[in-house]
Amino acid sequence: MRYSACLEWLFAAEAPDFADRVRLAKKAGLDGVEFWLWSNKDIAAIRAALDETGLPLTGFVAEPMVPLTDPAQHGAFLEGLKRSIAVAQQLGAPMLIAQAGADLPGRSRAEQRLALTECLRKAAEILAGSGVVLAVEPLNTLVDHVGYFLPSTEEGLDIIDDVGRKEIRILYDIYHSAVMDEEIAEVLSGRLDRVAHVHLADMPGRHEPGTGRLDWQARVAWLEASGYGGMVGLEYKPTVATEASLKAVLGR
Repeated sequence: MRYSACLEWLFAAEAPDFADRVRLAKKAGLDGVEFWLWSNKDIAAIRAALDETGLPLTGFVAEPMVPLTDPAQHGAFLEGLKRSIAVAQQLGAPMLIAQAGADLPGRSRAEQRLALTECLRKAAEILAGSGVVLAVEPLNTLVDHVGYFLPSTEEGLDIIDDVGRKEIRILYDIYHSAVMDEEIAEVLSGRLDRVAHVHLADMPGRHEPGTGRLDWQARVAWLEASGYGGMVGLEYKPTVATEASLKAVLGR
């Protein structure tokens, strides 16, 4: 399996300069890098570090981060998506990440799901031919994201199927899924081709794999045996120096 470093947490203590985190990821033997927001980054410096190291950028968040469950926010998101695509193309990233947004009070789940689906269909039209996909991320609502609309991987996949466009995929987060007590084979069997990217952290705590009770090796092995060909993004908060945590997890 190939692993990507989420540079928001990995190497953050070691390198205040974000572009230097790319270089540290290369030195540590990672296969790629990723991050969250692009608007607060020095894109030119990141491009230079990617060119220098040869590491691919797996993806980052499509901005602005607004609730796609609210039709009033769709215009802002879709205009921002165009700018995010341009940055993704500049950095060679094949994926943008989207979050569904809040479960809005006073509106039914059916109404909000329809709004989310319609926004994703419009997004697919903008993404068409760009070489970039948009991956929607289910998040747990028990610990980290209380009030989020989309905690279920299965419902997320159903929405992807409702949209029915190759430009719209899902980001499967092993940590969030485990917090919601999902079994990876149950939620992904037969639909692994909808997964654009995977995230990994242990639970509880969201620290490096091996610090909690999650049988993460079995989940990664299932992905590999089932034909997943993408990277696993290490999106965890290290409890020790980043390189030491990576050696414990990956033996690199």
